Amino acid sequence: MDNTRSILSVLIYPVQRLVSLPVEIVETVQDTVVSYSALKTENAELKEQQMITNIKLLKLESLENENVRLRGLLENSFKLGEQVLVAELLSVNLVPYEHVMVVNKGSRFGVHEKQSVLDASGIVGQVIRSLPLSSEVMLITDPNHAIPVQVNRNGLRTIAIGSGQLDRLNLPFLPNNADIVPGDLLVTSGLGGTFPQGYPVAVVDNFTAQPNKPFANIYATPKAKLDRIRELLVVWSDSTPVPLSDHKKLEPEQSQDQEVNE
Repeated sequence: MDNTRSILSVLIYPVQRLVSLPVEIVETVQDTVVSYSALKTENAELKEQQMITNIKLLKLESLENENVRLRGLLENSFKLGEQVLVAELLSVNLVPYEHVMVVNKGSRFGVHEKQSVLDASGIVGQVIRSLPLSSEVMLITDPNHAIPVQVNRNGLRTIAIGSGQLDRLNLPFLPNNADIVPGDLLVTSGLGGTFPQGYPVAVVDNFTAQPNKPFANIYATPKAKLDRIRELLVVWSDSTPVPLSDHKKLEPEQSQDQEVNE
């Protein structure tokens, strides 16, 4: 019977395969569907993680650039030798006849009107209004702004007036024979008391003599990056005059002199 059983098993095997084939097909299809769903879910998760990673990389690049700017401001603050406060830009108003920006530091931090504001390259402007949590800063390019300057090369003093353009300052009060040439650095003269002496303001770009007019046509480019600044320095300058003598010590002596005279 073994031989007969072997022969029958060979003959019956195709029938057994046909009977079990639907079950195997169903299982295979189920495995394929489950695998496809798992792969689809995993692919979606990987895409989401990739997007999050890309956003983090963009933020990291932004933080690196901010770090570079803050380092520049910090190094500049050490060179200034005065008390400074780092402020961030909130908004900018650059209509043709008004150049004003708002920063996130106000009277709560001790900021007050007529304080100098600058970036790592030079003078930006001055505080014109101080609110508790923010302040308004008028840029040096505002048509209503004027800043006393002097030529760093020879000390020639004049006034730089805003032109309404972010890349230009006008110097309208120098005669045709003034000792000033393109490339001269203009720094704050310290006159007027608003801006301390020696801060970079602008570089002279053009000098055109006008023989039929009393003053030459001169304009300069601001040193500050007015179109790309994000962080600024608000500066406190120590303008309190130093007394030549100690009044407290003089008062007893004066009282003694008055008693002697009496």
